[in-house]
Amino acid sequence: MAVTVRFAPSPTGRIHAGNIRTALINWMFAHAKGGQLILRLDDTDAKRSTAAFTRGIEEDLTWLGIGWAKEVHQSDRFALYDSAVEKLKASGRLYPAYETPEELELKRKRQLARGRPPVYDRAALQLSTEERARLEAAGRKPHWRFLLEQRDVVWDDLVRGQQHVDAASLSDPVLVREDGTYLYTLPSVVDDIDLGITHVIRGEDHVANTAPQIQLFLALAAEPPAFGHHNLLVLADGQALSKRDRALSIEGLRKEGIEALAVASYAATTGTSDPVVPHESLEELAQSFDFGKLSRAPARFDPHELRLLNAKLLHMLPFSAVAMRLSAMGIGGGEAFWNAVRSNLAVLADAAIWWRVVNGPLEPVITDASICKQAVVLLPPEPWDEQTWERLAADVKQVTGAKGKALFQPLRLALTAREHGPELKHLLPLIGKARATARLQGKAA
Repeated sequence: MAVTVRFAPSPTGRIHAGNIRTALINWMFAHAKGGQLILRLDDTDAKRSTAAFTRGIEEDLTWLGIGWAKEVHQSDRFALYDSAVEKLKASGRLYPAYETPEELELKRKRQLARGRPPVYDRAALQLSTEERARLEAAGRKPHWRFLLEQRDVVWDDLVRGQQHVDAASLSDPVLVREDGTYLYTLPSVVDDIDLGITHVIRGEDHVANTAPQIQLFLALAAEPPAFGHHNLLVLADGQALSKRDRALSIEGLRKEGIEALAVASYAATTGTSDPVVPHESLEELAQSFDFGKLSRAPARFDPHELRLLNAKLLHMLPFSAVAMRLSAMGIGGGEAFWNAVRSNLAVLADAAIWWRVVNGPLEPVITDASICKQAVVLLPPEPWDEQTWERLAADVKQVTGAKGKALFQPLRLALTAREHGPELKHLLPLIGKARATARLQGKAA
């Protein structure tokens, strides 16, 4: 059987690193098995789902390099859900209940006060046809509950191992609201059947949904898929990541200048036994993926750690990986420039700072005019290479007697206007003799 998995976000906001963790785990598993990923947009909430958020999800996944074989929208699939409802009603597995939210809450409080679990008592099953008719005549509209078989439900979780839930301890889940709209469970199961999903891989916050869903698959005469529930990505304080926090959305991280591969490397490896290190491709990530590496504890999302990882990634990237992006930013200098500055970048946009240092115009900082004056006299003819700076520094030291910081700092400030940065042996050949002469003389160049 070909592996088919799905990533099923709701287009009610921009996705964040926690969502991407689920998308990546699904993609890596399918990729390793030669399978496919389906993108399913859970957009049945017409009030909150928007086309703009759908486009945003597509853009974020594309930016990260996560491809999908097929895209479906739940808002286009109501006929399938309607058909499943009729099938469940006909088999006696879907029944109408008329309690109001207030009545249900009162029942729950009474059960808790008596030390009993707040499980729905199935009172609606005892209503006669006449009682239902009276309730509906009084304006009550039913919600529809799935009748669970009160037995142990067992599955071999891809992450958590063998799991079992006594369905007798659960309330019959509501599948259809009073207004006829669907809750998550029914459309999700119907789609998984229709799309041939073989493995449902999702966050551990969905573990409680699994037993009712397995029964729903069987009630619809379908073989349940394999299930896997991975640990969640949470903030340092243990709080879940939220779509409301735009700074931690994929869109926000992209605007900050975080690299796609840094986000993917971090989201996929934090909370696993693998070291959190940058990877050069999603293919490389997929090759090392194993459910057995996932921790059972929540994975901590630390924005500072992600930024450090981003810098490490940039420091190891070859020029070929960034050449087109540098060109689009108006940055030249080729591979020599990239190799000179990459170890000083936190985000790629920082390269523009060092391109201005190399290409000008730059206002030099003169702290020791005598040393700079001697450097002008001692500048060798071009062409320059990485030994040029060492020869120049040695010559200036011999003439002036200056050494250490007293020698190097005035020259660095004059040539770059900065106290720290890439090694001057790499920068000086890029700056060139004309600009170096002008700057050592205190002129903007």
